[in-house]
Amino acid sequence: MISHPSRHCTVELQALPSRIGQVRRIVSAQLRYWHLDSLIDRAALGVTELLTNVHLHARPDKTCTVELELLLDRLTVSVRDHDPRLPVVDDADPLATCGRGLAMVAAVSESWGARPDGESGKVVWFTLPTAVSAPRATAHPPRRAVAEAPVHPFPEVEQVGLARPQPAPARSAVAG
Repeated sequence: MISHPSRHCTVELQALPSRIGQVRRIVSAQLRYWHLDSLIDRAALGVTELLTNVHLHARPDKTCTVELELLLDRLTVSVRDHDPRLPVVDDADPLATCGRGLAMVAAVSESWGARPDGESGKVVWFTLPTAVSAPRATAHPPRRAVAEAPVHPFPEVEQVGLARPQPAPARSAVAG
């Protein structure tokens, strides 16, 4: 089931790999509709990680609900499932191929968390800021007035004629 009043979108699904890609596309389309294109990559990554956790860890079933809620200057993405166990962020081994999902959600979001949902479920959520920094009033950075000061040579340096400096030969920044 998909519902999406003007600032709210809910998708119910089984968290199976084939469905996760569909939900990612739904989230992307909804954010385009709300003109929040700049949030698509982070929201899609976050929802993918949360749904993958449901797929890998939730019991007794993989049924869940994804909810997008746009309030003022913040987008909240949440995933509700039927497993009451709250997620734990572990330090993944550097060579591990899994175990970094919630750390990635934390890295791309403004905030995130998990809370119990009744006696038999939980909600894991993250937020993304929607406000774009205000454009500068001027196209150029403000200029500072520079007062000319007399040049005082260092006493230990002998002053030689003021010839134009010669350009240095070009060198590669790549070693070797």
